[in-house]
Amino acid sequence: MEKWYWMTVVILMGLTVRWAVSLNSYSGAGKPPMFGDYEAQRHWQEVTYNLPIKQWYFNSTDNNLQYWGLDYPPLTAYHSFLCAYVAKFINPEWIALHASRGYESPEHKLFMRTTVLIADLLIYIPAVVFYCYCLKEISVKKKIAIALCILLYPGLILIDYGHFQNIYNSVSLGFALWGVLGVSCDWDLLGSLAFCLAINYKQMELYHSLPFFCFLLGKCFKKDLKGKGCVLLMKLVCTVVASFSLCWFPFFTEWEQTLQVLRRLFPVDRGLFEDKVANIWCSFNIFLKIKDIVPRHIQIIISFCFTFLSLLPACIKLTLQPSPKGFKFTLVSCALSFFLFSFQVHEKSILLVSLPVCLILYDIPFMATWFLLVSTFSMLPLLLKDELLIPSVVTTMAFFVACTTFFPVFGKTSEEELKLKSFCISVRKYLPRFTFLPKLIQYLFLTSVIAMLILTLVTVTVDPPQKLPDLFSVLVCFISCMNFLFFLVYFNIIILWDFKHGRSQKKIN
Repeated sequence: MEKWYWMTVVILMGLTVRWAVSLNSYSGAGKPPMFGDYEAQRHWQEVTYNLPIKQWYFNSTDNNLQYWGLDYPPLTAYHSFLCAYVAKFINPEWIALHASRGYESPEHKLFMRTTVLIADLLIYIPAVVFYCYCLKEISVKKKIAIALCILLYPGLILIDYGHFQNIYNSVSLGFALWGVLGVSCDWDLLGSLAFCLAINYKQMELYHSLPFFCFLLGKCFKKDLKGKGCVLLMKLVCTVVASFSLCWFPFFTEWEQTLQVLRRLFPVDRGLFEDKVANIWCSFNIFLKIKDIVPRHIQIIISFCFTFLSLLPACIKLTLQPSPKGFKFTLVSCALSFFLFSFQVHEKSILLVSLPVCLILYDIPFMATWFLLVSTFSMLPLLLKDELLIPSVVTTMAFFVACTTFFPVFGKTSEEELKLKSFCISVRKYLPRFTFLPKLIQYLFLTSVIAMLILTLVTVTVDPPQKLPDLFSVLVCFISCMNFLFFLVYFNIIILWDFKHGRSQKKIN
């Protein structure tokens, strides 16, 4: 029991790193007229506090939607209102209608950073600790090590505490993690409720929706749809309908209200992708300007087809053979499919893939650590724009040291430890000499790390050609995308071949 005291130390370390990063710059600092995501969050507090709820998502003289209009689900709006209510007591100037536009001060920065920290303490960090506590057949020391590595993951820290994403990622990811815990521990209704809260806080949690749906549907099939399975299904339907109804109730009073919120949540007019994002469409755009030559509605159809086809096999497998282990791997695969192929993807959406990867850190430490390093690297252009180079390097090194210290990252590269034994046995029936896959993966890892290091150094020290000002940013996205495609294939191989024969698998009870 004494070892669990170390969990308090781990939490304090995670909080210390977060607060240290928060002392740095943030998105759009001192850059009028639009400033950045920091201003977006402040502006939402201004709008939700000063305007009636029916005007939150509508364009008006008091709510210019072109200036950081609210475009996230109702729970985000309610959270902004709650923060604004506190801000009003501290300093009314922070949320004064119109007059507070672009407001910046050390005191307000402290307030905004504190709201993120409180959200972490209330939702995300308890979910991480409880997840590690519930892991079975693992020593207490390993559970604490897993918690440390998850809490030190640099991508989430840099976006929430450095860049200051225009929505609190730790809230939606925390709710999603509580959902994973719920359905994995057979608390299906509580898990469904938690995940509904995640979707109603951030619509990008739809990346995780199909694995939740397939896992729970598979449970219903397993219990027999003519008996207990049907009862469970009806309970789940009622839970989802009730939670959505409560969250959306103020916007269900008029049909136009509901439609307007949906239009704001899914703005197809913004195009196939934004900025430099490490997905297929941005990378393919280097060679063929698909955004310019393909009509918008065709882009939507193409992206939907690629996304659906890439995640379909894993979802079918999970429905037919539901298991907590398969559920976690399918969360990774489906989120990565959405990130690579879906319409209107942001570079920060890679965090939705990184969360489930953190959950399988103990199962495949080598591949999970590699993926989490690439995910942070993929956001390099954004982090450099916000002057977060030093925090990025320090937090990435701290995370890498923690992973290699507590897990045999480089020692877990055999076929069995990479969860590829079943696949390799199947291939060797036709290619008897197929024994080089672990070595190949090691070489790919070295190549990937060297490429990331070199490109980071070049981006920081060398000016791009005048004719190609975005050269280095595009290269970062392209290299990251190639890595992500490899990971998509890898995770689907694990899912489709019977990974349940793996000897070192641990299970959430």
